[in-house]
Amino acid sequence: MTLPEHLTITGPEDILGFIPHSLGYWPADSLVALTMQGKRLGATLRIDLPAAGSPSELRQFSRSVGAYLEADAAADGTLLAFFTNEARILEGHPTGHGLNGAVANDGWFADDCRFADVEAGGRQNGFPLPSRLAKLLVALETELCSAGMPVRDAWVIGDVSWRSAYCSDPDCCPPAGHPVDEIRNSRLNAEMVFRGSSVGADPADAAAQTAPRPCPDLPVLECEGRWTRDLLPRRRSRGQFEDVLNIWTRVLSSEAVSPLPSELAGYLRASLLVPPWRDAVLVMAAAGRLAAERGAEEFGIFDDDECLPVLTPRLDWPQPGTTDHGCGGADSPGSGPAGAVPGYGDVLLGLAPAVPRWEGLRRLEQVLVELGWSGGGEASAAALTARGWIEWCRGRGSFADALLGQAARVQPGYRLAELLAEMVRRGMLCGWAGRKESAWQRFEPDAA
Repeated sequence: MTLPEHLTITGPEDILGFIPHSLGYWPADSLVALTMQGKRLGATLRIDLPAAGSPSELRQFSRSVGAYLEADAAADGTLLAFFTNEARILEGHPTGHGLNGAVANDGWFADDCRFADVEAGGRQNGFPLPSRLAKLLVALETELCSAGMPVRDAWVIGDVSWRSAYCSDPDCCPPAGHPVDEIRNSRLNAEMVFRGSSVGADPADAAAQTAPRPCPDLPVLECEGRWTRDLLPRRRSRGQFEDVLNIWTRVLSSEAVSPLPSELAGYLRASLLVPPWRDAVLVMAAAGRLAAERGAEEFGIFDDDECLPVLTPRLDWPQPGTTDHGCGGADSPGSGPAGAVPGYGDVLLGLAPAVPRWEGLRRLEQVLVELGWSGGGEASAAALTARGWIEWCRGRGSFADALLGQAARVQPGYRLAELLAEMVRRGMLCGWAGRKESAWQRFEPDAA
C-alpha cells in the first residue's frame, strides 16, 4: 500500500493519520512499519506486537519484519509506529539523552543508523519507554540498519496520546505526549476523507459483520439443496464445468444487483461445493477464463465418458447495465511469455499473471459476501475462504486471518481455509502484494 500521488506530508501526525486509511482500520497492540524511498512513503506493514521475549526472540521478530520490508526494493529507510494501550507509555520525564542520529534538513527524519541505549527500566534516548518496546526498538534498529533501511523515526501511540520515541525536547515533545485527536484531525487525514477513504472496523469485527445471518435465507438454501443434488453427480462433466463458468462470468461481468435471485444464489452456492469449480472461479476472476479452463484440464478433473445432460438455472438476469469487469475472456496482460497461460498454483500464490484483475476480484468479493450471508454450512465456508484469499492477495493479512477463522468456525476442518490460514500465520506474502507494480491500490492514483 502506497500513499496516493499529490498528497503532501507536513509532519508526523500526517504519517500517523495515513496509517489507519492504509490498513482500513485503527490498529491495536501493533507495530506498523512504513518503508521510505527518499522522502516518499512506500509499503505499509502491520504486525502484532510480540510479547516480552528473549533477545533472540526479538531478533527473530525483527528479521521477519525486515524480510517483509525487503519486498520494497527501492526502500532506503523505515518509519515505525507502535500502537499500544500500555498504561505507562507516556509517563515519565526526559532521560537527558539526545538523538544518536543526525537530523535531516526537514527537522524530523534521521538519515543514518542509530541505536538506542537501553538503560535500567527500559529507558532510552528521548522519553522513557516500557522495557518491552525499548528492547524491541533496539532490535528493529539493528536489523533494519543492516538491511539498508535504517529507522528514520519512530512513534508510540497510546489510547489518548502519542509521541516520538526519540525526541527529548519538551517544547515540541511534552512528557505527556500529544493528543491522539491531532492524528485524527490531521490535514492528511482530512484529505483522505475528502478523497473518499474511510477507517472501518477492525478485521475481526468486519468479518463478524458479514458472517452467515442468524436467520438463514430459506428460499436460497432450498435452491442450494436442489442444485447440490443435481450438480454433484456432474462434477466431472466438461460441459457442466463450462456452464458453471458461463454463469459466474455473467454474474461477475454485470452491475451489482442485490439481493441475487434465490435460484441463482442457490446455484452459485452449490457450485462452490465442488473444489475444482471453486478454484476455477478464483482463477478466472484473477487471471481470466483461459487460465481457469487450462488449469482444470491439466488437473484432469474431467471424465469424457460423463454423458449426463448439462443443467443451467433459468435466469432473467443480469439486469440491464452489464459492464465488463474483466472477469472472463483472455488472460490478463503481462501473464508471461507470449502464449503462456498461468497455472492454478501460480495464480493462487500470486505469482502470475504479472498484474491480477483487481476489478474482477472486487466484483467476486461482492458476490461472495451475499452468498455467505444466505446461510451457514460448507458453501458459506467456501465463500468466506475465497474472501480471505482475496484479502491475502491484497496484502491485508489481518483481514484474511479473520475471514479464514470465521470459515473454520462455520465449517470446522474446511481444508482450503486451514491451508490458507497456515500460510498467513507463517507470514507468507502473496506475490502480487510484494511487487509495487502489481500490488493492490486501496486508493486511486490521482483521486483529486
